[in-house]
Amino acid sequence: MYIHPVIFQEALDSCRALQAGNMQQKRNIQIIEWEDLDKRKFYSFGVFMTMAIRATVYPATLIRTRLQVQKGKSLYTGTYDALCKILRAEGLRGLYRGFMVTTFTLISGQAYITTYELVRKYVSNYSKDNTLKSLVAGGSASLVAQSITVPIDVISQQLMMQGQGEHLTRFKVKPKTGANHSVFFGQTRDIIGQIFAADGIRGFYRGYVASLLTYIPNSAVWWPFYHFYA
Repeated sequence: MYIHPVIFQEALDSCRALQAGNMQQKRNIQIIEWEDLDKRKFYSFGVFMTMAIRATVYPATLIRTRLQVQKGKSLYTGTYDALCKILRAEGLRGLYRGFMVTTFTLISGQAYITTYELVRKYVSNYSKDNTLKSLVAGGSASLVAQSITVPIDVISQQLMMQGQGEHLTRFKVKPKTGANHSVFFGQTRDIIGQIFAADGIRGFYRGYVASLLTYIPNSAVWWPFYHFYA
């Protein structure tokens, strides 16, 4: 199909003008800094969304953890088999073993984003380079968050292994009687006491260095690219 050169040139010029306008609009996008945030909405919505997501995916996390820890296929043959056996033997509550403990990682989530924003603000006093601010702030935020998250994960993972999968861990809680809240806190205290008696404080930081080596570079690199493509 023949297109007149003048028409083609006009169309090309229009495309270039539109692209230039989009690029200019992109460059004019304001980066929201710490002082621009509505802190009340920032924290309240953050906690709500995090809780909703974690409540949804926690059963899958528990099943994955048990499948990873078991020897071969000694207890479960796969994801669906694990789901059925847990529901049959432990009920719905079995899929949420350790969930209440993991809610304390909400603290680490808020600590992460708070550290990120505050470090960005601090680095701004020395450099206006957005890439540098994001790099330093992202790495610092992950360091703080993992320092809080790892001990909570260690405790919650041990609780995940109780019940039907109790033979998969060296720590075992004794059955508790009484109100539900006593059962929960009793089991948690029991696990914490056993970990501390066996390994001391270091027992709560198993895998800490590996977590730092995983999450600090990831966070430090992700934020600069986020702002670059935003």
